[in-house]
Amino acid sequence: MEFSHISVLLNETIDGLKIKPDGLYVDGTMGGAGHTREIAKRLTTGRVIAIDQDPDAIRNAKEAGIESDGRIVVVENNFKNIKIVLKRLGVEKVDGMILDLGVSSHQFDTTDRGFSYLYDAKLDMRMSQTGLSAWDIVNTYEESRLADVIFQYGEERYARRIARRIVERREIATIDGTLELVEVIRSSMPGAALRSKIHPARRTFQALRIEVNNELGMLRDALENIVDVLKPGGRICVITFHSLEDRIVKETFKYLQQDCICPKEFPICQCDKQKEVLIITRKPMIPSDEEIEMNRRSRSAKLRIAEKMEVEE
Repeated sequence: MEFSHISVLLNETIDGLKIKPDGLYVDGTMGGAGHTREIAKRLTTGRVIAIDQDPDAIRNAKEAGIESDGRIVVVENNFKNIKIVLKRLGVEKVDGMILDLGVSSHQFDTTDRGFSYLYDAKLDMRMSQTGLSAWDIVNTYEESRLADVIFQYGEERYARRIARRIVERREIATIDGTLELVEVIRSSMPGAALRSKIHPARRTFQALRIEVNNELGMLRDALENIVDVLKPGGRICVITFHSLEDRIVKETFKYLQQDCICPKEFPICQCDKQKEVLIITRKPMIPSDEEIEMNRRSRSAKLRIAEKMEVEE
């Protein structure tokens, strides 16, 4: 199956990078390589390093011959390891990096990956296809921990009811499939919630995916590492798809833009913190009505951009 994915906010992200023809850029979430290819088009002697943790994305990119373009280097890894990736390539600093944090269309539409609540598949949701799976969480987490995951990462008001019903069901037999889990979720919710336009399993599936892939913890760690490897004037562009991710990006950029974090009552700064970035997008950029009409999955996307400043050693 071809690794298909429509790049969201494509022009806005590429323009936001302020690409130099001889620059070195990183696409931290290659997916279907839409952003990667657009960056490469604007390069002459420059290069773009395309990173993805999904073996399917790597295999499909190589089968498509993406590396035949001498400006593109494909790396199987996680963007949180950006410093390790660059060190292995003999690179110290880059001119810009993008992150598109959405789940790709390929991952949603490949039924055996278990990301979707619309298809019957084994509970999985692992982007890297290794480690902890959604099956492990649903069938082994204690009730209170499961409820916390669903509430915190899915912002699901019925999290405790859902967790309780999951535990009750798995005492009879393990919950193995996506649609089996959907039915458990449905049975946990009142009629009014089931009549909502939002699918009753959407928030729970989002929560499980975030927990499986440690998406929020990974993002917090990665953003500061990415800023560290940017050259002065280099930019980081981040596309998020739900409020929890966007809040982390917003707060991290805000922190990095501060030049003092001392308590207000301190008469003189004692923290020696330096301003590391300039926030370019005071408010996040969002898709146009035309883009949303063409790609419904773009409707919740937000793009935030920051630029690395000169920092005294």
